[in-house]
Amino acid sequence: MHIHFLDPYKPRPSLVHEFDPRIKFVLTVAFILTTALTPPAAWPVYILLLAVVLAVAMLSELGLPYVLKRSLIAIPFVLAALPIIFTMEGPTLLSFDLGPWTISLSQTGLERFISIALKSWISVQAAIILAASTPFPELLQAMRAVKIPRLLVAIFGLMWRYLFVLVDEALRLLRARSARSGKGDLTHSKSGGSVVWRARVAGGMAGSLLLRGIERSDRIYNAMLARGYDGEVRAIPLPAIRTNHWFVLFVGLLILVILLTLSYIIFA
Repeated sequence: MHIHFLDPYKPRPSLVHEFDPRIKFVLTVAFILTTALTPPAAWPVYILLLAVVLAVAMLSELGLPYVLKRSLIAIPFVLAALPIIFTMEGPTLLSFDLGPWTISLSQTGLERFISIALKSWISVQAAIILAASTPFPELLQAMRAVKIPRLLVAIFGLMWRYLFVLVDEALRLLRARSARSGKGDLTHSKSGGSVVWRARVAGGMAGSLLLRGIERSDRIYNAMLARGYDGEVRAIPLPAIRTNHWFVLFVGLLILVILLTLSYIIFA
């Protein structure tokens, strides 16, 4: 079974990978909050935040193409904010008629949309670096160390582990389908039936996947209970945070506070 493609962790001999996961988690959450709270159209601050996250990406040795390519996942979610260009009041940049309606593109709405897109893109890059430089079990330990509720951490952990279970069951179904399917010898022949038939088969496989996933999750959970599971995943405690890591945490938080304060003083 090869499902390692689901795990975003990329081992590298970098300073970011060797850093304490608790410090990385706190700094990443603080960075994302700072980016989200930065006022709209604070372009110099956005550039500084982008420079920070790209510098960390280079230190992590993940490669800028890897981080930038993965960060494109934010685009579909950003498009949900597109109507804000036409709904916010402000100076009109463009106006056109669409049947009985007049559509106006406002400067304020355009600035707000670009700001949302940039902040989302930068925040996703920070999350990608955190996930690619920290093993998931260490991330769960870091969450518990900063006093995130135990139930929430357990939900994260089980959700992640059951994702592998679901993919395993899907691979089993695909292997079974391949073993029971025949292909013609002709070069231009098409195996299978019509589109409706294929849709019916795909729907049946999805239903079977759901049932098999539920049944297997029940078996796994019963096995966990038999081994003493009580809602808390036991792990070897993380070592004490070193002094230089505390220093990096203090400096990082100070820089983020300064950037956020300046953005409100100058651009708010």
